[in-house]
Amino acid sequence: MEYGIGGGGGGGGSGGDDHDASDPHRRKKRYHRHTAYQIQKLETMFKDFPHPDEKQRLQLSRELGLAPRQIKFWFQNRRTQMKAQTERADNCALRAENDRIRCENIAIREALKNVICPTCGGPPVGDDPYFDEQKLRMENVQLKEELDRVSSIAAKYIGRPISQLPPVQPIQISSLDLSMATFGGHGMGGPSLDLDLLPGCSSAAPNLPFHAISLTDMDKSLMADVAGNAMDEFIRLLQNNEPLWMKSATDGKDALNLDSYERLFPRAGNHSKNPNIRIEASRDSGVVIMNGLALVDMFMDSNKWVELFPTIISKARTLEVISSGMLGSQSGSLQLVYEELQVLSPLVPTRQFCLLRFCQQIEQGTWAIVNVSYDLPQETQSGFQARCHKLPSGCLIQDMPNGYSKVTWVEHVEIEDKTPTHRLFRDLIHSGQAFGAERWLAALQRMCERFACLMVTGNSTRDLGGVIPSPDGKRSMMKLAQRMVNNFCSSINPSNGHQWTTLSGLNEVEVRSSLHKSTDPGQPSGVVLSAAATIWLPVSPQNVFSFFRDERTRPQWDVLFNGNAVQEVAHIANGSHPGNCISVLRAFNTSQNNMLILQESCTDTSGSLVVYCPVDLPAINIAMSGEDPSYIPLLPSGFTILPDGQRGGGGDGSGGGGGSGGGGASTSSSTHGGPSGRSSGSLITVVFQILVSSLPSAKMSPESVATVNNLIGTTVQQIKAALNCPTSL
Repeated sequence: MEYGIGGGGGGGGSGGDDHDASDPHRRKKRYHRHTAYQIQKLETMFKDFPHPDEKQRLQLSRELGLAPRQIKFWFQNRRTQMKAQTERADNCALRAENDRIRCENIAIREALKNVICPTCGGPPVGDDPYFDEQKLRMENVQLKEELDRVSSIAAKYIGRPISQLPPVQPIQISSLDLSMATFGGHGMGGPSLDLDLLPGCSSAAPNLPFHAISLTDMDKSLMADVAGNAMDEFIRLLQNNEPLWMKSATDGKDALNLDSYERLFPRAGNHSKNPNIRIEASRDSGVVIMNGLALVDMFMDSNKWVELFPTIISKARTLEVISSGMLGSQSGSLQLVYEELQVLSPLVPTRQFCLLRFCQQIEQGTWAIVNVSYDLPQETQSGFQARCHKLPSGCLIQDMPNGYSKVTWVEHVEIEDKTPTHRLFRDLIHSGQAFGAERWLAALQRMCERFACLMVTGNSTRDLGGVIPSPDGKRSMMKLAQRMVNNFCSSINPSNGHQWTTLSGLNEVEVRSSLHKSTDPGQPSGVVLSAAATIWLPVSPQNVFSFFRDERTRPQWDVLFNGNAVQEVAHIANGSHPGNCISVLRAFNTSQNNMLILQESCTDTSGSLVVYCPVDLPAINIAMSGEDPSYIPLLPSGFTILPDGQRGGGGDGSGGGGGSGGGGASTSSSTHGGPSGRSSGSLITVVFQILVSSLPSAKMSPESVATVNNLIGTTVQQIKAALNCPTSL
């Protein structure tokens, strides 16, 4: 990727760098993008002379109209890229060899278990006790070293060695404490309400609605056929335009013509005529700042897949690898995966899918990844509700110069609405915006920009505010903020399966709450209360986002600051949009001088997030110094901001009865107007997470319920007042 040095090679002018650095009007670097002819000539030269001398570089510069320095940088980047590809292929070969040796090792171990003595026919004599004792001594030394390492890390947070800590005192039961100085580690008394309290933590493996899966060769052959047919259909969906894809008269987006689709792809048991089935189909394309191979590797890894789309994917797991693909490439890789997709509000249930994910390299520099639903036998399912069926969907990835890729995304889903959609989200869901291709692509572009900023080694005093001393500190802060955002998203639709309980809110605000036990080393240990409420406001999402992320307006809504002014002491940009940034905030005139606020705000065309978390000063200093921030405890709160689904105040307009089988776009359009018939605006979800107790069996008391209701109700009232919205909304 040439993100960091492209400007050096194509700057235009040499010898004026010192003057440019001191001129405030010329601080921005100018990036040069080579033409196709220039790249072709450079590639031809590279095949014969990967290390051209100065004479050859001068000749090339005259032929191509480039500076010799640009020629030099291009060949350096190309050699680096070639080296990386070679190392990747070598790594894949070594990995395959390692897997083979591991399998042989397992087979030998199993054979040794059944070995018998050739003399007496009995089991062999056990290992030498001397060697067993030596092995235990070595393990004991390793455990002592691990204990010393953990103790030194813990001592950084508490300010003194573990050995100097006083003995642990019994915890006194008290009411919910919402102090910002701590995470509130107190118990809760009084009669308990019947709220779910589940063991586990966010870092544990998510509970999957499947029993053990055993696939025969016939099952795998059938899956390969299904995936191959899905890939063929997906490629045709990408290649065809009208009449298969029609441009929406409202927003110009591609919408699927159902009649043309059914003629082109006839299917047995077609559900499009079923009035209870609704079809969502969309297509979008754009350029992302990441090369194709990196994207393919992330898409085919379930863990990286979740990290790439934390706002969309609630959980994902690879159930079975049917085919690992070609050596050194993901082409031909076929996986059986489970995933749940979410809208960041407890009012919208997640969508569950059991999918076949198939990757194929179409040509040099072009890959296609297709997802299609696959029905497993009933005996393997446990609580899986197949109310959503994904037809061939996915993305086409095409490499571009300078480390960019063009991505074309297609989403095509059948939904059976067994329960009514909440009135606030009816327009957003039924217009197809909530889970459509536009949302996937916008989230991908934003996250790729974030990764690019993470890889940049340059240090900008303007961006960092002079507080973060090094690029390592910047990367450490960005990783800490990303973990905070991931924690926040997973708390809204958690993977451990606990349910939301509706509480009576103030001023008709529906507050939903849940309790769960956290043992994640990246979270404070104990019982965590999550509370959330979603409201609709007649204000554009952009204005709402600007209001929340601006530290100058924070005292107008943050009840925990008690109206005190807030100062931004550090700032890290992590995207091209000025709203995509990480901030460290400090409140004036408070008694909590050792407490700061870590905040990340991010926005794209599909929605916005503002997530924040109190972090004590020693922990922030650890992250800013570039040390590992994995053990800094975070319990974030924040806001999600979504459009309400009304494009231009009159609905999407791109649909034409997608669930009833009529012609036109399959993205179903709503016919009832905005939420409760209002004009377009924003859907805002307020989320608080609070550590209520370190006792594993804590329950919520009525006093705590009243405190939570008052916290959310007061916050909502202050937001409406600051944005000049009627309190009756």
